[in-house]
Amino acid sequence: MALLALLCACDGAENEYTIGQCYVVIDNSVHQDATLASAMNNMAPGTFCRVRQIMKGGAVYYDFSSNMGGSSQSVLNALDQRRSLMLGYNNGIIVGFGSMDVPAIFYAYDDECPNCFDPDMIPVRSKKLTMSSSGMAECAVCHRQYNLNTGGNIVSGDGGKKMTRYRGMTTGAFGVLSVN
Repeated sequence: MALLALLCACDGAENEYTIGQCYVVIDNSVHQDATLASAMNNMAPGTFCRVRQIMKGGAVYYDFSSNMGGSSQSVLNALDQRRSLMLGYNNGIIVGFGSMDVPAIFYAYDDECPNCFDPDMIPVRSKKLTMSSSGMAECAVCHRQYNLNTGGNIVSGDGGKKMTRYRGMTTGAFGVLSVN
């Protein structure tokens, strides 16, 4: 009986995280970036931050932008440059605490539309999502809207896959962000 109950409890369960490539460690106690800190603060649920890597003036930077309108950049230090870094499928992740659960759940998503982006297509064509202050992400191609606060499920548009989710954790606003 117990075995049957255990099997039934797993019925319909899906793998919560992707097998996709992502590995990021950012020590915000060193970077002191307010845009990233706002998304790593469990007391500010519903605030999400896009993290990308850019080149500027010959230096490599983290580029941070928030669904609440903030944006900033922080140059990678020597330790950052020695670490392996893979920001999702196409140089972008979205991180933050959802606003629908108590305690708030920390989410880390890929920044590409899971229903339009094809990493195997040559050349790779980006299908980045736009974020709104209400915690929604939208694809300009298929017009699906995803709820960042509830695990990246589709809330508007055709059915399909929910957002690609990675394991993410933070030790606090000015602590360490780790996504894999």
